[in-house]
Amino acid sequence: MTSRYLLDTHVLLWLNSDLRRVPKRVIAALDEAAEVYFSASSAWELSIKQSLGKIRLASPVSSFAKQSNFLELPVTTRYAEAAATLPLHHRDPFDRLLVTQAIVEGLVLVTSDRQLSAYDVKILAI
Repeated sequence: MTSRYLLDTHVLLWLNSDLRRVPKRVIAALDEAAEVYFSASSAWELSIKQSLGKIRLASPVSSFAKQSNFLELPVTTRYAEAAATLPLHHRDPFDRLLVTQAIVEGLVLVTSDRQLSAYDVKILAI
């Protein structure tokens, strides 16, 4: 069975603007995936950081995701409430939401954030 993935925000950024940072084995896994998702929360986080001048996106997340055939995972009350039940291994609310989305939807989280492995979530580590 081919895996279904959820991209961590930094992975989405790297795929958009700095592909050198993503290992070839990860790119190959994403190319072979049944589905690759990005969270609306990641688009929100990246938009905030870009507006503050902290990052520069090569293209808007919406157009990049569409071109890459990534599927948008919306932020819903269901995920927000579930995120509140997670142990506090990680305090970043965006990351906690991504972990929750991956758990609830049975997705593999693609990340380089080692702290997230403290949760009961499947991870494709970068």
